[in-house]
Amino acid sequence: MTELSTNQAYIDLEDQVAAHNYSPLPVVVEHAEGIHVTDVEGNTYIDALSGYSALNFGHRHPGLVQAAKDQLDRSTLTSRAFHNDQLGPFCEALARLVGKDMILPMNTGAEAVETALKIARKWAYQVKGVPDGQAEIIVMDGNFHGRTTTIISFSDDPEAHDHYGPYTPGFVAVPYGDLAAIEAAITDSTAAVLVEPIQGEQGVMIPKEGFLPGLRRLCTSKNVLMIADEIQSGLGRTGTSLACEYEGVEADMYTLGKALGGGIVPVSAVAADAEVMNVITPGTHGSTFGGNPLAAAVGKAVVDLLATGEHQAHATQLESVFAEELGNLVGQGAEAVRVRGLWAGIDIDPGLMTGKEACKALARKGVLAKDTHGSTIRLAPPLTITEDELRQITDALGAVLAEARG
Repeated sequence: MTELSTNQAYIDLEDQVAAHNYSPLPVVVEHAEGIHVTDVEGNTYIDALSGYSALNFGHRHPGLVQAAKDQLDRSTLTSRAFHNDQLGPFCEALARLVGKDMILPMNTGAEAVETALKIARKWAYQVKGVPDGQAEIIVMDGNFHGRTTTIISFSDDPEAHDHYGPYTPGFVAVPYGDLAAIEAAITDSTAAVLVEPIQGEQGVMIPKEGFLPGLRRLCTSKNVLMIADEIQSGLGRTGTSLACEYEGVEADMYTLGKALGGGIVPVSAVAADAEVMNVITPGTHGSTFGGNPLAAAVGKAVVDLLATGEHQAHATQLESVFAEELGNLVGQGAEAVRVRGLWAGIDIDPGLMTGKEACKALARKGVLAKDTHGSTIRLAPPLTITEDELRQITDALGAVLAEARG
């Protein structure tokens, strides 16, 4: 067994034995609590990524850890061959939070999206009357919904898409935020429009005001389902339980994940009203681990945290601070910033550095963040962060940009 004591030793071992499907920052986390992580050499950092919003409540939130510990002492997996005492309460609480009748629990975000696509197609055939095999789903340019073969079939990111064909048909891509293009793409065979209310992987791209309400009206008038992928944007990140709520929009289906597992277990779900969800019948869809008691117990504890509205209000309160502090960096090394709740995308002057270089420099100042494309980075600290801690992040970024400008 290799003796390990430094970040580099762990990184070298991982490089030898783990697939190279990621290019992480050179930090090896050993301990995590709240908004902070500590590496194997004892260095402490603010986690300004929150596991792509999977850690909305920080690392090892006491209430969520306790819910997991309590359930570990009772049962962890039954499979869906039997009922368990955690599934019903979890689905009831989540349905109430997002304003839907029914929940279909899965594990990962990509599974939730795949499930929503299946539901939309079956609804098109059984309810709307689209001829079998002809259903189409409209998607957005710049989308990121996961990395399964069907999902990457409609990705325009070469790294995610290329060399994995043949690709799944039935998807029509249009420019993000373009209502006219969506309307022009709708036909009698259109089952649904799949949209991220905010495109996180694209760099926290926020559509122009009125796009989501306009899309809702268009889908209703054309008898097309509106599917909102809220896997990153949902569950408090934007200052509302769902990003769609920011403009008072209700989608026909939501895909949820990441934060739903509290950073403890993978939990995802599709939420819809009964008239849509009831096209799924016994044997037509399933998952051995989907809705398992441990996941359901943790998921309900997450929903209980959100049901108070406290975390959403905190994110809303800090949004103005976040936007002001980051806005002060425009023209000082940043070209543009986009902020919604506690979620931000920052476009750095490409003449200064790439996004990856900026994240490495931030890490040296005790802040962990993630680049997206080119010189864009995103910040998504836990919703439990304080104003002073938030300013530590923005101050660190300001120092990085100042040093790069010389």
